[in-house]
Amino acid sequence: MSPRLSRIPALLVVLGLAGAISLQVLRERRYPEIASPVDEIYFGSEAVGRMALSFKAVLADVYWIRAIQYFAATRLQNRPIEGEDLLYPLLDVTTTLDPAFNIAYRFGATFLSEARARGLGRPDLAMRLLDKGFAQNPSKWQYLYDKAFIYYWHSNDYRSASHWFAEAAKVPGSADWLPGLAAYMAVQGGDRQSSRFMFQQLRDSAEHEYMRKNAQLRLDQLDLLDLTDALNARLARYAQETGRPATSWEALIERRWIRAVPVDQSGLPLVIDPVTGTATVDRKSKYFPLPNEPEPARRPRPAPAPGGGS
Repeated sequence: MSPRLSRIPALLVVLGLAGAISLQVLRERRYPEIASPVDEIYFGSEAVGRMALSFKAVLADVYWIRAIQYFAATRLQNRPIEGEDLLYPLLDVTTTLDPAFNIAYRFGATFLSEARARGLGRPDLAMRLLDKGFAQNPSKWQYLYDKAFIYYWHSNDYRSASHWFAEAAKVPGSADWLPGLAAYMAVQGGDRQSSRFMFQQLRDSAEHEYMRKNAQLRLDQLDLLDLTDALNARLARYAQETGRPATSWEALIERRWIRAVPVDQSGLPLVIDPVTGTATVDRKSKYFPLPNEPEPARRPRPAPAPGGGS
């Protein structure tokens, strides 16, 4: 058999998989109400790896697509999960089939570590995936950086974060600002300045639009925390001077403490929580809920002088 003829079976398999994926995408666009995400995995990552033979890269792409579909159908749409959540197993199979699948490690870790409103809420699984990625790709210092960030943002474990920033700095070719970040984290702990810096790095180094948008959303939330801090100082001053909490922004506008009703970056007005009397974003806002900050970031800020704008 000629070399050209010997490649025909492989080509047919690839074309068949591509056609199946295209038909699935078309089906889910036309019939979204009956489109179903992955409900179970029939084989583990090792078994799939053995059966894939020379088509591992193609199958890795298929499993990666299914992981994204599953994430969108269950997490982003708040679909109830029956039985074991399959997000990590799908990512595990994907990265076993293609150990150099960079975006699956970093994007997948974002899926796994984000709180339930936007992810799986399992930073432990995210770090397991990143450990697997670094073991397979020891030149990828970004995996250790991501792991340090998870310790910082999701676990408030600054000692571990400092350690993994330092480990990332040891990888040849890593960013030159990592040693300073490790030292800063060991001394300062968590604050908004370090949070901003890390989200800026995540945004600027992201390989996928979702990761960039997620990092930018966090940066916007940090700006909103600055804004609500300033507003809460004014609300506290109003309650102290009048003996009653403000129930609307007009009370502060009348005193010229703010110029107009404050809004988030999408233009949706902020609200005064009727229970706590503090400023926050509307529940309909894409920025709700604002993140729980690391403890050192929650230091009280001095109230601004009356007449200052927001």
